[in-house]
Amino acid sequence: MLRALTRQTAGAAAACCVWATAGANTSNGYNLPPGVTDLSRGIYDLHMEAFWICVAIAVVVFGAMIYTLIKFRHSQGAVADTSMLHSTKVEIVWTILPVAILVVMAVPAAELILKMEDMRNSDLSIRVTGYQWKWQYQYMDAADGINFFSTLKQDSNFARELHSGIDPASVPNYLLDVDHPLVIPSGTKVRLLLTSQDVIHAWFVPDFGLKRSAIPGFINELWVRVDPGKEGIYRGQCAALCGRDHGFMPVVVDVRTPDDFKKWVEEQKAALKQASAPAADAPRSAQVLN
Repeated sequence: MLRALTRQTAGAAAACCVWATAGANTSNGYNLPPGVTDLSRGIYDLHMEAFWICVAIAVVVFGAMIYTLIKFRHSQGAVADTSMLHSTKVEIVWTILPVAILVVMAVPAAELILKMEDMRNSDLSIRVTGYQWKWQYQYMDAADGINFFSTLKQDSNFARELHSGIDPASVPNYLLDVDHPLVIPSGTKVRLLLTSQDVIHAWFVPDFGLKRSAIPGFINELWVRVDPGKEGIYRGQCAALCGRDHGFMPVVVDVRTPDDFKKWVEEQKAALKQASAPAADAPRSAQVLN
């Protein structure tokens, strides 16, 4: 019992250590990644706008505090002014100014939220189902029929075991690689329908800028459009505590050009057709006699 607990604790600690590198393709290590989608860039720009507004407020407020503390200190003979007990003008200013700042921040935030929730005109839909501790991807529309599970790659799974003798640093993309990644085309609006078969999970790829919960008995939606020219592998993880192996449930997305994606779909459908052909051509089984 103690050995099993120790193994799980060590594995969870390793997962926490690599979380900082999940999907770090466009991150500089100390800020949000700008990402590779228009939504992720909108989120990044909104974040930076709010950040610089906060910096400006801090400079003004703390600058005024430091100036008054130095200029009007008691050691220099300053005497407190007790005559100013109320000022209508000051109250109007410090009410209107914060409201104006909030409006400046709220308008682009509302526009971005509406854009994030606009699922219209999607070109490809994929159903994403969370399990303990893997993902299932079921394609619809032009890729209808393609259906597979995505689980932690075996080299990471072996290395995470206690006393495995495998150095995790020797495993490429340790705990952030899968056997079958999700494949999507660039420049295409892809709608993901998220649900769960057991507990609450959360599908999250930092470079896409979006995280959405996968809840049993409920379907959530999000959409992604990766910029053309940004094809490649993007990594994330389940972002909801979903049980013992929560830290070993990576998300890997393989973004390809539309032509390469079309070829991949044709290959997958051909493989499915070939796999189902023997069953269809097999002779009818003999009747079982009593």
